[in-house]
Amino acid sequence: MAAQEPPRPPPAPAEPPEPEPGGRYEAVVPHWFYCKVTDTRERWVPFSAQDSERLEEAHGAGKDQDDVVVPTSGGRYDVHLRTRQRVAVYWEEEASEVRRCTWFYKGDKDNKFIPYSESFSEELEEAYMIAVTLDEWKKKLESPNREVIILHNPKLMVHYHPVASSDDWVSTPTEQGRPRTVKRGVENIAVEIPSGEPLQIDHLVFVVHGIGPACDIRFRSIVQCVNDFRNVSLSMLQAHFKKAQEQQQVGRVEFLPVNWHSSLHSTGVDVDLERITLPSINRLRHFINDTILDVFFYNSSTYCQTIVDTVASEMNRLHQLFLQRNPQFKGGVSIAGHSLGSLILFDLLTNQKADPEEDKHCAQGSRTTSSTGGIEEVKEILRKLELSEYCDVFEKEKMDRQALFLCTETNLKEMGIPLGPRMKILHYLSSKTEMKDQSSAAPGHSKRGAEAGGSQHGDSTEDGRNCQYRDIGLGQVSANYPQLNYKPTIFFAFGSPIGMFLTVRGVKRIDPNYSLPTCKGFFNIFHPFDPVAYRIEPMIVPDLEFEPMLLPHHKGRKRMHLELKEGLTRMSVDLKNNLLGSLRVAWQSFTRAPVPALEAGSTEAEAEAEAGTEKQPDTKPEEPPTAVKEETPLINVGRLNGGNRIDYVLQEKPIESFNEYLFALQGHLCYWESEDTVLLVLKEIYQTQGITLDQPLPGSQ
Repeated sequence: MAAQEPPRPPPAPAEPPEPEPGGRYEAVVPHWFYCKVTDTRERWVPFSAQDSERLEEAHGAGKDQDDVVVPTSGGRYDVHLRTRQRVAVYWEEEASEVRRCTWFYKGDKDNKFIPYSESFSEELEEAYMIAVTLDEWKKKLESPNREVIILHNPKLMVHYHPVASSDDWVSTPTEQGRPRTVKRGVENIAVEIPSGEPLQIDHLVFVVHGIGPACDIRFRSIVQCVNDFRNVSLSMLQAHFKKAQEQQQVGRVEFLPVNWHSSLHSTGVDVDLERITLPSINRLRHFINDTILDVFFYNSSTYCQTIVDTVASEMNRLHQLFLQRNPQFKGGVSIAGHSLGSLILFDLLTNQKADPEEDKHCAQGSRTTSSTGGIEEVKEILRKLELSEYCDVFEKEKMDRQALFLCTETNLKEMGIPLGPRMKILHYLSSKTEMKDQSSAAPGHSKRGAEAGGSQHGDSTEDGRNCQYRDIGLGQVSANYPQLNYKPTIFFAFGSPIGMFLTVRGVKRIDPNYSLPTCKGFFNIFHPFDPVAYRIEPMIVPDLEFEPMLLPHHKGRKRMHLELKEGLTRMSVDLKNNLLGSLRVAWQSFTRAPVPALEAGSTEAEAEAEAGTEKQPDTKPEEPPTAVKEETPLINVGRLNGGNRIDYVLQEKPIESFNEYLFALQGHLCYWESEDTVLLVLKEIYQTQGITLDQPLPGSQ
């Protein structure tokens, strides 16, 4: 065995490195990039791996001559191969340049690699091929910008920028200046290439922005912020829906921005404002005109009509365009609004009209309920009036509670009811009608609710719903609210002032039976320090004090500083109570006079009773204020979210807890990159499809 080992041939990898530089050439693998311009600074961004492969496939098929369009970035951008341009599909954006990149050089500002033009990259590749094949290096090339590139060897290739010289006659390119690194192939540069988005789209969400053209603390547009929201959703899907992805039950959720600010300010109102704006503190006044005044525009009947028309028509246009580009899409549609955008959507949704089929279904449902529960109510009324012998007559006529309150004396006479019983029934109906009239005129009801119509005697649920529909619309700006071409599945409000606006409009209470006509889900999500956000649930249940639902952390627990704060609170309460209890006992023992032994038992009992009464308040603070209350499923918050909780509060970050005022603005603009917010949106959307998280988060509903 030992004698046979020396003749064994050497390992294969040890031989090739010698001859490879002198003859083996492998073609470079291209990757496609596009140029992103931000603040006059160009940055070349790689397409995802699947998009680049798709573009290369179309390029290899010789389709460059034709005006072939290749959809990229999940179908949100189209690349025109012949003109090498990347064009946005759903929103207005300047077209960006596209390149098929093989050679790169390091930039001088941010040290990021910049691709050479396609034509010069071909020259470089040809020179590299000759150098490798003939093993002749130190080749010098001149770029179209009179820059020098020298290929010293396969691992050392440099780029010299032309140096500005005072000698005007120096026209030949030199090798002066700091050399820049040249790399061949995208695999040799430090750039992160995304794998790409899932092709399957399960749900579509339209996102409406709030006041002003900027949507976050970095003054970015709604398009950029929604891009962040979408990217976070992709990472949350991989982290929390991994099993469903492996079983191909889950693809992704598409988020599309809806911009109304540019349409509003293109009406010429900015020119009118400029005429009357004072010249002092120019930047502040311009900022107010461009942002804060959007709230006042929405409360103007003229510009409110422009805003709601823009939002509705834009969402309808995007929906139709999306279906044209994705004919296989069978998922639902939801809507989300930030700040003032959530109020615009809420007003739109409250003024939507349900389909006639749904109305018919609701009517059939009300008839079925009235045929069972309604007739039984009529029988109960007759028993109270000691007229049980006429129950069969009312049941034969299919008389439910609503029909009973619509009866007149003539109707009862035609049914064969004698005069005496007839008078009893009419007296009962008139007394109940007066009670309803008084309750409808009470301060808790709006004027519109009191004027709901002459018929105040209907079924209590249906009557309350119709009356509350008018209540919700109380104080809205007089506008013709357009209809959407679809029924939203869920409405998400981020940092929303809906509760404040409803209160200012005069809506004191939302009827628990009220629900949005075409949307059955409603979530009000806010940061605890958001100065613009208001709650909704206290308007539905005003007599009960309870905390909003605490949004669980996306990693599955409360933030450490919140747990520490709760623990310290409980500890301080315990210490305080124990200290007070021990001081009380010591003081009583010090001041108490000597007593006979027979009375010792009673005094100890009194001391225990006093200690018990002292400890009773301890039980309330000992309860974790969020962990317990957020899990109580006994709170009925009405039908606005299908019987589920509406208000959800984010957990503040540790640094934010140091100063609430310092992070107030950040709290209003934090939702676009909040993993907890995105995870709640995904959880509720996929829950409608019967798909749940891999592991339920603690504290989630």
